[in-house]
Amino acid sequence: MPESREAVPAPTAGHRQQPAPDQPVGPATPLAPARRIWPAAWPVTAVFVLSNATTPLYQVWQHEIGFSQGTLTVIFAFYIVGLLGSLLISGIASDRLGRRPVLLPALALGVAACLIFATATTVPALMVARLFSGIAVGAVVSAGMAAVTDVAGPGRERSAALLASCAMVFGAGLGPLLAGVLSETAPAPTVTVFMVEIVLLTTAFLVVLRMPLPRREAPERGAWVRIPSVPHDARRHLGLGIAVFAPGITATSFVLSLGPSLLTGLLGTTSRITAGAMAFAMFLAATGVQFAVRRLERRTILTAGAVTIALGVVALVTAVRTASVAMLAVSVLLAGAGQGMGQLGGLSLLNIAVPPQRLAEANAALNVGGYVPAGILPVSVGYLSDAVGLTAGTTAFAGVLATSAVMGGLLVLTSRLHEPGQGRAEPSSAPRLPAPQHRRPHDAPGDRG
Repeated sequence: MPESREAVPAPTAGHRQQPAPDQPVGPATPLAPARRIWPAAWPVTAVFVLSNATTPLYQVWQHEIGFSQGTLTVIFAFYIVGLLGSLLISGIASDRLGRRPVLLPALALGVAACLIFATATTVPALMVARLFSGIAVGAVVSAGMAAVTDVAGPGRERSAALLASCAMVFGAGLGPLLAGVLSETAPAPTVTVFMVEIVLLTTAFLVVLRMPLPRREAPERGAWVRIPSVPHDARRHLGLGIAVFAPGITATSFVLSLGPSLLTGLLGTTSRITAGAMAFAMFLAATGVQFAVRRLERRTILTAGAVTIALGVVALVTAVRTASVAMLAVSVLLAGAGQGMGQLGGLSLLNIAVPPQRLAEANAALNVGGYVPAGILPVSVGYLSDAVGLTAGTTAFAGVLATSAVMGGLLVLTSRLHEPGQGRAEPSSAPRLPAPQHRRPHDAPGDRG
């Protein structure tokens, strides 16, 4: 049940109230126990398990149904289309109605996607299932990640950003590993995987029902479907986050869509466990690097992310040009690390710059900026590879991605980025992370969902 909290006047848009560094947290803004923060991230993990569980199974469907590399990337693009379409409304709806009314339908749609995947025998069925899973993911990256910040409470925005980001990338990595192992060792590979995922989504549904969430203010007037945005004085934070997050998520999207094909060409193997393990290692790197850099300034995190992505692209070209499995592994790990740093830096900037009543929309805006190129470039490479070969297509992709990563890093270095409240520690009950945080007021108790 939600805890009682006194209502506090909302801050001016784009600003959070900042108490003195030694000011204790008063009864109007009590901190949630740490044990409540971690479960709040589980729905994010569960949905992202679904998002990439298809990666090792594409080879099975290609063999059973028969389709080209170009068609494979189009199937992947339906996921991006669903995600982007969801982001146009889910963030706004979450900020106006509450997190729960957005998360519960998203989880139900994820279950529907699982059922379609488990019985798919045609390319259109795979497209519809990927579309549904994309819609569910879009709702979770906006409402679900904002819910983690809501539950964490004021003064823990940076910890919440770290936990939500790690929940996302861990789930994204666990999905292909789980699918790869189950599809090789269990009967009915494309059925068992998604039956297990339905169980995970069901547990996430129960977590959302019990999540202590603040009630939304009366819904503001305006369009319900629009391109997500942020308050004017937070636009720089959003732009800098997108500048690094977009190349990072594009690099990992390439690995998820065409990575198994690269493995087949370099290793001559169609092992789904190997393909799943490669994706898991990529997102494990994305998770681990966020804990490694969590105490650094946000500018440093974003710059390091851009450099890492560029190095990963160089390793990718080397791998396909020299048929080096070792260099492919290096490129995959660097892609994951680059996305992790870009994602953490972007979310942290939004958590300090955007008021709580706009946070889900801000998260949606960050992901729109990241997933647009992540959908376009891998599809282009897939069709280009059908025409000129995977090596030439990958090299062209690498050139575009390296350029965007370098430009993003330079933008971060040359932009003024305020790091507010350096040196202020978080409460001892929170994870031990640096917290140059502003206090964020809570609304009245309860959640309309």
